[in-house]
Amino acid sequence: MDLRTVSGELSARFTRRPAWFPDVVLGVFVTVIQVLSAMVPVPVEPASTPVSGIGYVLLFVSGVAVVARRQRPVAVFAITGVSSLIYFAFDFPDRASYLGLFVALYTVAAYGDGHRSLRIAGAGIAVLSVGWVIAGADVEPVSAIGWVFFRIGGAVIATMLGESARSRQVMAADAQERAELAERSRDEEARARVDAERLRIAREVHDTVAHAIAIINVQAGVTAHVLGKRPEQAREALHTIEHTSSRALHEMRAILGVLRDGDEREPFPGLDQIRELTGKAREAGLDIAVEQPEPVPALPSAVSSAAYRIVQESITNVIRHAGPTRVTVTLEPEVDALHIRVIDEGRRAPAPAHSDSASGRGIMGMRERCRLLGGELDAKPRPGGGFEVTASLPLITVEARR
Repeated sequence: MDLRTVSGELSARFTRRPAWFPDVVLGVFVTVIQVLSAMVPVPVEPASTPVSGIGYVLLFVSGVAVVARRQRPVAVFAITGVSSLIYFAFDFPDRASYLGLFVALYTVAAYGDGHRSLRIAGAGIAVLSVGWVIAGADVEPVSAIGWVFFRIGGAVIATMLGESARSRQVMAADAQERAELAERSRDEEARARVDAERLRIAREVHDTVAHAIAIINVQAGVTAHVLGKRPEQAREALHTIEHTSSRALHEMRAILGVLRDGDEREPFPGLDQIRELTGKAREAGLDIAVEQPEPVPALPSAVSSAAYRIVQESITNVIRHAGPTRVTVTLEPEVDALHIRVIDEGRRAPAPAHSDSASGRGIMGMRERCRLLGGELDAKPRPGGGFEVTASLPLITVEARR
């Protein structure tokens, strides 16, 4: 076994010592110093009565009491204070007789609760000061009264040192609490961001898949209907299905790219792809018209993406619930907001309207998109038939305003 191993074991054993061990060592140290100091005369001290048996007992009691200083700080202060008053009432010499008292005063302030501990220490010092002054009134020479004031000053200093230690402990505890609170806040914020990102991905996946499945469903129906009669039209429908599914997979890869490491991700669709979106809708049988300014003005990416998804979900709902019909998409960018309106004329053949779609997940997703950007969305059936979706997206998003 080498020297480092032995040193490590000794260090580990020392750090595992009981909590009361330091106080026992301190109590023994104070007792020995006080008793030994009473045995050794000091040439420069004032004339006083030699320390007798009762003096040694008082020094021993005040030193041993230090062992319980952290469990009973006020009681230890009372014991050492009374012992000091009795000790100096017998006119015994100062020497190191007040060491235990100073330790007790430090402990009362350091391990107390602030104001109450200081009041106890202050009242005790006042009583001790009066007792010491009375006991030293006839000291010779008169200049030796300075030892009394030294005791008073030492008691005040010990108390202030204890209060300083307590204040540092309180500040350290407050700093630790603030650090833990900040850590919890960071964890909660991180979880909130993860939840928001998960919800965003879910919305993107829903919009992409729902739109693609709706078009594929329509084209599959067309293929099944005309396969034997008009093979060219069936081939075109199959090409549309292939293109739509390929596009959906492409968008899914872009959306799920946020789950991978790295920053090389393709941007989400925006208003610059509205023409492609409406083209696929025409292939699904919709008579669709787009009214928007040319060229398309530059918009914040979040607004452009949300507008694209709102139009996409509105068209998907038309394909699902109304079938082939006329749809008008209007985009009106202004200085501070982008206004969107998607209107369809409803089923051309008699059938239930799709007014119940306003309560579906698609409408909920559109409303959530608008809410995140600080905008508003309204979806409702039209009095003359059909359905209308209107949305207003501020060009300064909620995140930018923060």
